[in-house]
Amino acid sequence: MQVALLTKEFPPEVYGGAGVHVEYLARELSKLVEVRVHCFGEPRQSPLVARSYEPWDALASEAPYAAALETISVDLAMAAGVAGADLVHSHTWYANLGGHLAKLLHSIPHVMTTHSLEPLRPWKAEQLGGGYALSTFCEQTAIEAADAVIAVSKEMRRDILSAYPKVQPDRVAIIHNGVDTDEYRPVPGTEVLREHGISAERPIVLYVGRITRQKGLPYLLEAARHLRRDAQLVLCASAADTREIGAEVEAAVARLKQEGLAVIWINEMLPRPQLVQLLSRATVFVCPSIYEPFGLVNLEAMACGVAVVASHVGGIPEIIVEGETGYLVALEKADDAFGSPRDPDRFAAGLAEAINRVLDDPGAARRLGDAGRRRAVEQFSWHAIAEKTAELYRTLGR
Repeated sequence: MQVALLTKEFPPEVYGGAGVHVEYLARELSKLVEVRVHCFGEPRQSPLVARSYEPWDALASEAPYAAALETISVDLAMAAGVAGADLVHSHTWYANLGGHLAKLLHSIPHVMTTHSLEPLRPWKAEQLGGGYALSTFCEQTAIEAADAVIAVSKEMRRDILSAYPKVQPDRVAIIHNGVDTDEYRPVPGTEVLREHGISAERPIVLYVGRITRQKGLPYLLEAARHLRRDAQLVLCASAADTREIGAEVEAAVARLKQEGLAVIWINEMLPRPQLVQLLSRATVFVCPSIYEPFGLVNLEAMACGVAVVASHVGGIPEIIVEGETGYLVALEKADDAFGSPRDPDRFAAGLAEAINRVLDDPGAARRLGDAGRRRAVEQFSWHAIAEKTAELYRTLGR
């Protein structure tokens, strides 16, 4: 069976959890079926990549919706480019329309993995303008016609059936994300700390993620006002969705520094070996997301032996075991379309309390981290996830 994997991200151009997912899934799937990756961007060196695609030059403009139109142009080219495949598997709205068109064009099954859902990310309208309506159209068109839909968590499956009631429940399978526990593991060394001015002698509270409403960074920055003052808040945060949220984060960081908290802001995506070393040296990892279908970054932190504090949202409770591998912070959502906390101060206070709970007991922090590592190894291997995915393909064979 030849499987065409359609994705925006593929190494070395990976900036989010979906890209990480496709990278490792492709590697493991290639041991079970013939895999040919079709991705956005520059040509890749990987033998798994059949072709990469650039958007049409004629669509380039400064308009906020231009990115959505450019994405659709790539989808059109992808649909033509997968000729000869027996099945097409798309990831994220960026490639979903390409998968749907390939299904129609070549009469092959279309599988799509939902890493998030556009109707549950209304803040993207700030970034894309009218392009948000286009991204939602691409996702809806594909998901309602797909032969199978993979949800990365139980909560994601519930969200799919709620957001898209035309999707038949028996077409939605749950296959979790995974983690490479050989790559993400506790490692020695402090070079990355020295490079960024982080003290190895003081507790480290670590955040890793994009600067977007979804990831909840402003709530962590409010919580940080109540952290122990011997702690260091390390932010691996970049790629602000909008100038407004970027400015909001800058102002909050400046305020924290004025109030005496050590804040180290690494405004870039660290190379993976550096990130693994930083995770290995952290005292506690924090994920304050307000929307997280799975939350792969929490699993990566656990694999590195770090205690985790995270929002009780989406698929995160399927990763973190409360009191065993970390702590979950309740998030009661408001009635707005964004899923914002009903009481932001209460949510921030809950984050601060859970973080300080870890900081106050180094022995317990180590036990939580050790248990997290064991859970990552035992429950979330990429080999098992690839096996489940290949079995799903076989049920759709024509």
